[in-house]
Amino acid sequence: MELTQIRDLIADDMQAVNDCILQRLQSPVVLINQLGHYIVHSGGKRLRPMLLLLSSAACGYPGREHIQFATIIEFIHTATLLHDDVVDASEMRRGRETANAIFGNEASVLVGDFLYTRAFEMMVELGSIRAMQILANATTTIAEGEVMQLLNCHDADTTEARYMDVIQFKTAKLFEASSRLGAVLAERPREVEQAMALYGLHLGTAFQLIDDVLDYNATPEEMGKNMGDDLAEGKPTLPLIHAIRHADATGAGIVRRAIEEGGREHADAVLEVLRRCGSFEYSREIAIREAHLAISSLDVLPPSPARDALTALAQFSVKRHY
Repeated sequence: MELTQIRDLIADDMQAVNDCILQRLQSPVVLINQLGHYIVHSGGKRLRPMLLLLSSAACGYPGREHIQFATIIEFIHTATLLHDDVVDASEMRRGRETANAIFGNEASVLVGDFLYTRAFEMMVELGSIRAMQILANATTTIAEGEVMQLLNCHDADTTEARYMDVIQFKTAKLFEASSRLGAVLAERPREVEQAMALYGLHLGTAFQLIDDVLDYNATPEEMGKNMGDDLAEGKPTLPLIHAIRHADATGAGIVRRAIEEGGREHADAVLEVLRRCGSFEYSREIAIREAHLAISSLDVLPPSPARDALTALAQFSVKRHY
C-alpha cells in the first residue's frame, strides 16, 4: 500500500480535518490568519492527523470527534514547527521560506502560542479528561525534548542513549499521542491503548532516524530543506554519534569539530567519514528495527484496511526518500 492509497482510504476524513483547520484558524487579528494559513498550507504530509484517523478506524471508533482531535494534533505540531524554526534560525522548510524568515521571529513565536492555546481551547470543548491528559502530557514532553536538544547542540560527547531520548521526547511523543487517542476515542481496553501508544512511539522514532539520514542524502527538493541543516546547526544526530564511535582518530576529530563549530565548511569531509564508517546503514538498521516493533504492536487489532494502512505507514517511514 503506497502513501497515496493510505490517503485515499481516509480522504473524506482528511478533507473534514482540513476544513476544521481553516475554521479554527480564524481570528480577528489579521497577522494570525496570514501566518497561520501560510504554515498550515506549506505542503506537510499531515502524518500525525492521518495517524489519529487511521488509529480511530482500526480501533472501530464510530463517531466524529476524531476530526477535531486530528485538528488539535496538527495545531500542536504546527506550533512546534514555528517555535523550532525560530530556535534553529531556519530559513527553509517543506521547500518554502519559513514563517520566521517572512514574518519575523516575534510573530512566529506568538502565532505558535496562539495555535497551542487554540488547541487547548478545542480540548476543553470536547470535554474528554483522558484525551486532555494525553495531549497535555505530550505537549509538556515535546517542550522538554526541545530543551534537551538545545543542551545537546554542539556537544560532540552526546551519547546514542541521550540522542534517542531527545527524539522520543521531541518527535515520537506526538506520534504516540496520536495513535493512543484512536484507542481512547474507541473506548478500547487499556492493553489496546498501550499497544497503540507503542506503535506511535516506535513509528515516530523510525521516522526521525530516517530524517537524520536524509539530512545528508536527500536533495533540497526532496526534503524541503537544505542538505546538512542539522550539521550546520551543530546537532549531534545518530549518524554523527555512530561515526565518532567507529572512525579512526582523524575521522572522529573531523566529525567532533563539525559538531562543535557548526556550519557547512566541514560537510564534505564529514560525509566521507559517515560513508566510510557505515553510519547511514547503522541508522537505517535502527530505524527498521523500530518500524518492525511498531508493526508488531498492531497484533492486538483485528484485520482491517485501516490496520493494513498503519502497517504500510510504518514501512513507508523507513523506505521513503523525502
